[in-house]
Amino acid sequence: MKRLITTAFIAIFSLALSFAQNGNLEIHNPIIPGYHPDPSICRVGNDYYIVNSSFQYFPGVPIYHSTDLVNWELIGNVLDRESQIPLMNANSSGGIFATTIRYNDGTYYMVTTNVTTGGNFFVTAKDPKGPWSEPVYLKQGGIDPSFLFEDGKCYMVSNPNGIVLCEIDPVTGKQLTESKVLWYGTGGRYAEGPHIYKKDGWYYLLISEGGTEMGHGLTVARSRDIWGPYESNPVNPILTQFRQVSQGHQIQGTGHGDFVQAPDGSWWVVFLGFRRFGGDFHHLGRETFIAPVTWVAGWPVINDGAPIEAVMEVPASWTAKTPEKKAWRQEFDSPLGPEWVYIQNPEMSRYKMDKGRLILAGAKPLDDRDHPTFVGVRQESPGIVAETKVRLDSRSGKAGLVVYQDFNGFAAIEVSGGKAVLRLRLKSVDTVLGEVPVKGKETALKVESKDGNMYEFFAGGKSLGEFETSLLSSEVVGGFTGVMLGLFAEGGQASFEYFDYQEK
Repeated sequence: MKRLITTAFIAIFSLALSFAQNGNLEIHNPIIPGYHPDPSICRVGNDYYIVNSSFQYFPGVPIYHSTDLVNWELIGNVLDRESQIPLMNANSSGGIFATTIRYNDGTYYMVTTNVTTGGNFFVTAKDPKGPWSEPVYLKQGGIDPSFLFEDGKCYMVSNPNGIVLCEIDPVTGKQLTESKVLWYGTGGRYAEGPHIYKKDGWYYLLISEGGTEMGHGLTVARSRDIWGPYESNPVNPILTQFRQVSQGHQIQGTGHGDFVQAPDGSWWVVFLGFRRFGGDFHHLGRETFIAPVTWVAGWPVINDGAPIEAVMEVPASWTAKTPEKKAWRQEFDSPLGPEWVYIQNPEMSRYKMDKGRLILAGAKPLDDRDHPTFVGVRQESPGIVAETKVRLDSRSGKAGLVVYQDFNGFAAIEVSGGKAVLRLRLKSVDTVLGEVPVKGKETALKVESKDGNMYEFFAGGKSLGEFETSLLSSEVVGGFTGVMLGLFAEGGQASFEYFDYQEK
């Protein structure tokens, strides 16, 4: 229930909403498309860094860099050693949950939760590109931990039971105070994703409520003392698409945000959301969005209270070029870049490069939770073409190209025994949607999505069939990730000549 607000607050808030968005910064949302959930941001000088949760994939926690908040470059993965990120049997509901990135006195901190093994921990680095330290584990439980540095102290918030605060030693991780509940939120389910900020003598506690689905949103409370008591913003939630005015928008599920202040004094918030295709379905995962923040009567207002749009013209003191659609080819004559990930911790003996080919030694099938032989990249646009050429190097086994959401939700072109088969796995049901004979030692494979609503699969230039992308959505398959485009082998050995990725 919203509380009554004063006449003065109503007047000021209405005035803020009346401002036309006639600035010169054109934002194209999402700013980091595809499966990039739970964004956290920090600024150091003129440089911004964003990290995202990564769940069952290795290496974990992609880290992005920008100087204009619009164009973002992947510069690495924070957790790139098995000692940092054990992922035994993790799936798309396990592994690495929400992350926070902060900077203090020459050191970068990334704090997160491995819900499969270990709990809350942080790692540090002097350079955001790495190397990052071994994990320092934390006593306070819950998920979504975050740090605030102030006056030589390090405060930690997480959500073991409500939003809870303690002070820790930022070197050893030792908890220095008892944990104290600050806020239970406004009554929405799953109060999580807490961050604390200090501004104008106030401590602001930003959290997510409603669950990371259609009803997701951001709420905020404030206090003059970091330990509370905290008062709830009278117009919570400060961000949600779950309203009549935005119920028809493609962008939904907005929440789990993090504030940042630009060098010109302006404020911004990054947050997750998803784009719907084929009805109320999202298959690309939860993506990273951005919006401007103003402060009205001591409270943050996001995007002047207006819905989040795919393209927004907002006030800013700088301009940015429009992000370009990606088109690239991976030749297998050099190490894979940071965009490539494996399911769980890979057994690297199964992955080799030789004479310009990627050689995969197959083991467990794709629907097994135990280290299947897979390497892939995120689908970052609704319209894509992904192609490869595969050769079976052994008489047994199968290999090919897969559109992968989870171990119980994927579509794979499997080449074996002189034919290519399109197999759709949904939960415990396997369906063959088409097959064609293949000749010669090598077979060209392709998957295409023209508009985000359908996938079509090809082998040797012939169509194997098509189906709705909604079948591989989070609503159907479950989990917290998004579609990956990958290469795989099951039993035997196969080699791949290249991988092409093009956005439409």
